[in-house]
Amino acid sequence: MQNQRRQLAGLLFITPQLIGLLVFSLFPVMYALVLSFMDWDGFGARTFVGIANFVDQFNNPDFWTAMRNTIYYMVLVIPFNISLSLLVAVGLNKVTGKGLYRVFYFMPVVTSSVSIGVIWMWILNGDFGILNSLLAHLGVQGPDWLTDTNWVIPSIAMLSIWWGLGNNMVIFLAGLQGISRSYYEAAEIDGASRFRQFLSITLPLLSPTTFFIAIMAIINSFQVFDQAFVMTNGGPAKASYTIVYHIYQQGFIDFKMGQSAASAMILFCIILVFTLIQFKMSKRWVHYGE
Repeated sequence: MQNQRRQLAGLLFITPQLIGLLVFSLFPVMYALVLSFMDWDGFGARTFVGIANFVDQFNNPDFWTAMRNTIYYMVLVIPFNISLSLLVAVGLNKVTGKGLYRVFYFMPVVTSSVSIGVIWMWILNGDFGILNSLLAHLGVQGPDWLTDTNWVIPSIAMLSIWWGLGNNMVIFLAGLQGISRSYYEAAEIDGASRFRQFLSITLPLLSPTTFFIAIMAIINSFQVFDQAFVMTNGGPAKASYTIVYHIYQQGFIDFKMGQSAASAMILFCIILVFTLIQFKMSKRWVHYGE
């Protein structure tokens, strides 16, 4: 009887989360899947068109432009974001007042993407931006960061690396604090240098944390939208036109809801494949046991 009451209490506690998951996650995904086989402008009647929306997307040059830009962005963001977050976390792990530094680095994460985008538009302005002013003092002519097709994706990537640094740094710090000090003491007795300790102790024992951050970084990078929408509106010449921007463009600008949903389903499948590959490869480098 007591166990039944505990089970009932547990069920009551998770009911709001289950309702939220069904209403705001599972139902929209299923609805988008159904919509991806429909021709619908968002107002009139829906017409079943089979896989025509998917075929249209694969024949749409904007779709491939968006994919190229998104992958270019991922290549720039993911390695730098993970590496810098790890280095900052290792540096802060033993300093006095790490809580203060943690707050300092985490502050951008809780700031809205629109606010961050507006601030960085000013920083990266080619005429009066603070970054080009600093470069000018060093004798370097800065580019037009947001209006040059060659520099717009690196500019957005630079913002994203800075923005995501605090979140990943906090997760790495939590992972570092879970590593027993006894490993390092044994390594010091054996005469291992700090760099050897980092390679042989810190990195292997931190691999589950690194794996989690890598998975989230890939998913978040595929979903980049806010920065391109606020700072460049997908331009110039669609140089910052990402795959989520393409979904938004098709659905809410061109009112092609079916094709927009088809793009979203393709993106969902790509993220799923990348995640499964990551899980498959993780068996080679992720160590869960001590």
